[in-house]
Amino acid sequence: MTTNLLHEKLNNDVTAAQAYVFNPGVNRTIKLKLAKEVDELGRTPLAVLAGKAQRHTHALAGFAVELLCLYLQALSILNNDGETPIDIARGSGACAEIIGLLSLTPEEARLLEFKGMARLYAPVTYWRNEMALWIRSRSYADCHKFMNEHDDELVREVLKHDNSDLFIQISQQSQKYTESLVFLALRMIHRHPLSLAAISFQGGLSPLKMAEHPQFNACNEIRNVLRLNPKYISSTPFPTLLLKSLPTKYHEIYGTYNTVCTFIKHMKYDKAELVEVEDVLKPTHKCDVCCSLGAKPCARCKLTFYCSAECQKSAWKKHKKTCKAPKIPPATEAELRTLHKGIALLNMCIQRPGAGDGPTSVVLGFLVGF
Repeated sequence: MTTNLLHEKLNNDVTAAQAYVFNPGVNRTIKLKLAKEVDELGRTPLAVLAGKAQRHTHALAGFAVELLCLYLQALSILNNDGETPIDIARGSGACAEIIGLLSLTPEEARLLEFKGMARLYAPVTYWRNEMALWIRSRSYADCHKFMNEHDDELVREVLKHDNSDLFIQISQQSQKYTESLVFLALRMIHRHPLSLAAISFQGGLSPLKMAEHPQFNACNEIRNVLRLNPKYISSTPFPTLLLKSLPTKYHEIYGTYNTVCTFIKHMKYDKAELVEVEDVLKPTHKCDVCCSLGAKPCARCKLTFYCSAECQKSAWKKHKKTCKAPKIPPATEAELRTLHKGIALLNMCIQRPGAGDGPTSVVLGFLVGF
């Protein structure tokens, strides 16, 4: 029995122990050796963590999954008092996520593997790892899809997880410029501006310093994004960030994008404001009879305007000779498909949590293909 480095870190500072286990610079063989050792009370590191997990954090849940994957048999190892990790967790009032994880049998844990356990008990860790994988493989569309389809709170927690190491990944993988990458980087920092201050495990460099490093040599567009000030980002509308960071040819699209997002916000949260907006935007017409302002169009032809029923009746004898319903050409199949696509888009965005509050790349995708 011994107290190893991992035990010491767990007893003194759980956060330091997390950083040690997640540090890619530490040899996995050494981690495995430490995960198997027991202290003077007969506890593995997983058992020690079970007694310190009363307050749930996303990092703590991911740490527990990582420790378990290093040594699955730790689930059934008894300490000097004859307790397994799940006994210790229940006795100490551990959070539900840790109790659920430690309730697995070694066979169940083996079948689930890291991804299965993380998705069930540490979803922020799971999705953070998926995002990092997509960034490294330049699968930016998958990153956008994740941000579109998941709850805003989950997305924000993923972007904050592990001191925002995702921006370190972007710095290392952005030698080639693409609009999708810049758009993704802007979406990420708009959700979590402090991610720009992240420090990597490797060399203690910030995302900008990493991007400027000769080994990675990120494109100028990404470097410019990483030079933005968190305070400026927090106080600047997202479309403004897009316009300043993307080529001129996209400006018209993003202007429309901003309008659509604003409309979605009104539809979802501020329906009463739509009436006020309509009143402001409504053109002012003069009555064809008395020239009074604020006239309404003829219900049939829509071309002449009257301020009252009396004016309309007085003009009817003459107007009825030219009053005809306008001929509307039938919509083409392509126009109907576009209309259907647009309606489906708006319905989807209006129903999505947080729609209209921030960037919604499904809107952007629709406009680019419009």
